[in-house]
Amino acid sequence: MDSLDLLLLNELSLDSRQSFRALAKKLGVSPATVVSHTKELEKKGIIRGYSVKIDYDKLGFDLIALIEMKIDKGKLFEVEKRIASKPNACSIYDITGDTDSLIIAKFKNRRSLDAFVKDLQKMDFVQRTSTRLVLNTIKEENLKFSGKE
Repeated sequence: MDSLDLLLLNELSLDSRQSFRALAKKLGVSPATVVSHTKELEKKGIIRGYSVKIDYDKLGFDLIALIEMKIDKGKLFEVEKRIASKPNACSIYDITGDTDSLIIAKFKNRRSLDAFVKDLQKMDFVQRTSTRLVLNTIKEENLKFSGKE
């Protein structure tokens, strides 16, 4: 990876619908260079796909929960795999500390959050959960690369 790759990733994370020509102009290189770098980043799996930024509040998903879970030893991946299939689960992380896993999930109301958490608690190998609610989102963006990493 070179500094051009990092700058290209910055631009694509802002707007992945930009044309290669527009990206080339912003980055001061030829469109062919942008195409070749983009294809190489895709081939390496650094770019895994392209998506849209959704305003979940406008869709009614304004309840964000951070759910920590303590899971029986040796069963972490099995439990996380089952949770990953749930539509409200946005992110699932293995973490350090007193708990084993962190789920970030979005909901339209308390009832759906309650049902989700109770479903987690009924799962085999889940010892306990701890749920926190997000009051305000201050920043939620992709990393910005300076090209000097």
